[in-house]
Formats: sequence, structure tokens, C-alpha cells
Amino acid sequence: MTEHVDPARNLSSIKDEIAEIATGCDRDPADVHLVAVSKVHSEDRIVPVLDAGHRLFGENRIQEAEGKWPALRERYDDIHLHLIGPLQSNKVKNAVATFDVIETVDRPKIAKALANEFDRVDKRLPCFIQVNTGEESQKAGILPMDVDAFVKTCVDDYALNILGLMCIPPVDEEPALHFALLAEMAKRNGLAAKSMGMSADYGTAITLGATHVRVGTAIFGTRPKP
Repeated sequence: MTEHVDPARNLSSIKDEIAEIATGCDRDPADVHLVAVSKVHSEDRIVPVLDAGHRLFGENRIQEAEGKWPALRERYDDIHLHLIGPLQSNKVKNAVATFDVIETVDRPKIAKALANEFDRVDKRLPCFIQVNTGEESQKAGILPMDVDAFVKTCVDDYALNILGLMCIPPVDEEPALHFALLAEMAKRNGLAAKSMGMSADYGTAITLGATHVRVGTAIFGTRPKP
């Protein structure tokens, strides 16, 4: 049975909720940016969100984004696309050509590869450093103990435009602990942006200072199998 989903209606409800949560903790709702995570979803679910005026999206896979977003960019102005999935060094050129923001700078090799590509094309995309707040062996990201030094390396050695930090908490732990840790690390390093919170916990993330929340399922419905 096909799932009935109304992405535009879901989007509107989530934006209302974000505004209510932000206002409730004395934040300006305009300071919380909703990244609509459209990975694996087809054009028929993305277009209603675009038609509703939303322009900020996140994708996990570079090849998938290359396949579907160029045509959509021709039809809709001002699309802003974030890479929120893993980045391999051999895909850096493609990523820089396809995305507007890189959220997953997770190791020195990637920082150096991005710097080289930015020099080559003479542009510097805004970036986030991905932090492995749960110190999970299977997950990418800089360990919390190494964040300060890595921020300094990215800025001083590679001249990257580091906006902030991002994290994906462990699925079996209280996300608030990880959001609070990320916020503290960002503040300590003078970074304003914090990309944290997804469909199940973006409210908690906003109360702890998230500037970007990455919401997919709550907007687009259950992801189809790729």
C-alpha cells in the first residue's frame, strides 16, 4: 500500500513548530534553519516543498544529488544544497561543484582536499566540522578531544570557511547530552552555527541552540529503499 504523504503540509506544520519552540526559549525563529533532507526521495515529493517556497535541502549522496538537482535548479531559483553525508577525497571535486555547503568535514585529509579544490576553482564554500560526539567506532567525525585543534588547523592551515559544528548522536543515547556538548564546543571555538537535530529530536536541539536542523522523514515520509 502506497504511503500518502503531503510534504508541503508537513513542511508548514514543522515550520510552525520550530517557530513556537524557538520563541518559547527566547530565540528568534529566523535563526533556526530547516534543512529538508530529501535523500532517496524523488522529484514528486520534493517539488511540493519547492512550490511551497522552501529552498534549503540536504542530501547524503553526491551521485544522487548530481542526478536530480541540476534540473530542479533550472526550474527554481536560489536552491541551497547541503552535503550532510560522508565525503570521500576522490569525490571532493564533485561535491564542490554540486553543493553550496559541506557539513561533513571529518578528518584532515578531507580538509586538505577541500582546500586544494577551493583554490583550484577560486571559491570557498562554507563548511561544518562533523564531530563524533558519541565516540562511536563505526561513525565518522572528529573526536571531541580533538575538535579545538582541528578547528584551528582548518582555519589557519587550510583557510576553510568553518561556519560551525554538526553531529549525529548515538541512536541509543539521550540526544540532549550530545547537543549540549556540541554547543559548548562551538561556543569555545567562536563558531556560531550548530547543525544538530533530526526528525525525532529537532525540538530538543533547538532548545540547546541548534541553528540548523536536518529533517527528512517528518517532511517527506518514510524513505523508499534506494
